[in-house]
Amino acid sequence: MIELYDSQRAMRNMRRAAMQRGVVAILDVGSSKIACLVLRFDGADRGPETDGVGPMAGQAGFRVIGAATTRSRGVRFGEIDAMQETERAIRTAVQAAQKMANIRVDHVIACFAGADPRSYGLAGAIDLEGHVVTEQDVSRVLSARDLPDYGDGREVLHAQPVNFALDHRSGLSDPRGQMGMRLATDMHMLTVDGAAIQNLAHCVKRCDLELAGVASSSYVSGISALVEDEQELGAACIDMGGGATGISIFMKKHMIFADSVRMGGDHVTGDISMGLGVSTATAERIKTFYGGVVATGMDDREMIEIGGDTGDWEHDRRTVSRAELIGIMRPRVEEILEEVRARLDAAGFDHLPSQQIVLTGGASQIPGLDGLASRILGHQVRLGRPLRVHGLPQSVTGPSFASAVGLCLFAAHPQDEWWDFEIPVDRYPARSLKRAVKWFKDNW
Repeated sequence: MIELYDSQRAMRNMRRAAMQRGVVAILDVGSSKIACLVLRFDGADRGPETDGVGPMAGQAGFRVIGAATTRSRGVRFGEIDAMQETERAIRTAVQAAQKMANIRVDHVIACFAGADPRSYGLAGAIDLEGHVVTEQDVSRVLSARDLPDYGDGREVLHAQPVNFALDHRSGLSDPRGQMGMRLATDMHMLTVDGAAIQNLAHCVKRCDLELAGVASSSYVSGISALVEDEQELGAACIDMGGGATGISIFMKKHMIFADSVRMGGDHVTGDISMGLGVSTATAERIKTFYGGVVATGMDDREMIEIGGDTGDWEHDRRTVSRAELIGIMRPRVEEILEEVRARLDAAGFDHLPSQQIVLTGGASQIPGLDGLASRILGHQVRLGRPLRVHGLPQSVTGPSFASAVGLCLFAAHPQDEWWDFEIPVDRYPARSLKRAVKWFKDNW
């Protein structure tokens, strides 16, 4: 635990060093594509004053000066599967983005999906004896919460204070400077499979780059695809990627739950490939141009030329009706959405005051998906696009770049994490280990 704390703190320091130099690369390591954006920070926003307690604010202070994407290799279910192939793909993307930016980059901040994320809600409280809340008091209350026994081989990816209460006043985002007798906090902790983080760190190192931060794709997608009101009142972001579908729930501008389903758009492509007996590349093309999940009477008559390059003329000029294609795609999309619904129900999403659902990610672009999702998930559903950020090329503004854009905002304005405070070391590993409950059911 201490080593993890130190490594996260080292990455935070590296991020500050990169900000001082004024340039950092963003790396979204996905199952279908690897996206790299190069950010330049202007001097005004580079100081320590950008790191305050509370949610991220605005997007001033940086612009995108380089962007590149390449087809992902060696990544399955959002996790690195073949190190050398992933390393080659990362190098390709980073070099292309550097070339466009005309600048060399040493530090990257990366995000990934998958890795079996698990959420915990933790609570802690301390007595203040009526004095003004200081930075040390925040550190003390963060170290006073019970740590769950989250198992061997897992690492904490995010540990964020999401709510402070001073005496009877709850819902404070920053209690420092206020007076009271008792300070309490609620913290959201996200753990992932430790091997996934280590593989990513190792892969980045092999590309001669320094890792200055890691984040969960579901978290950063939520930052960029949910509008401010949704983050405040309660909303879920469903990030439908190629190999995994990320789920994050936001409330009071903080993420309070995250999970992941090991299925995505690539699985739909695989079904088309098997159902029609065509290559994956052809299946991807058919899905992109003709795919859908809701059939109408017209779709029986609309014939799609499958095409192919087997050399067998009869085989290569087959046609299939759009209704048949939808019949292949719909069951898999329904399966993904049913799984998402089960995760939202387990998280107690129904207990939030507002229950907006936003779909984003490359696979969310299937026509008719929002209507189907609304029916299966039983809530208001809208399609989300990432926020506009300065300098972002038109080619990387679609829903499939929600996590890359969110990672830019995360890099510029990181939310406070547990390791940003000087935690008293004696309070650290010796806490009683107790499984935490889903606290936001009761608290909001």
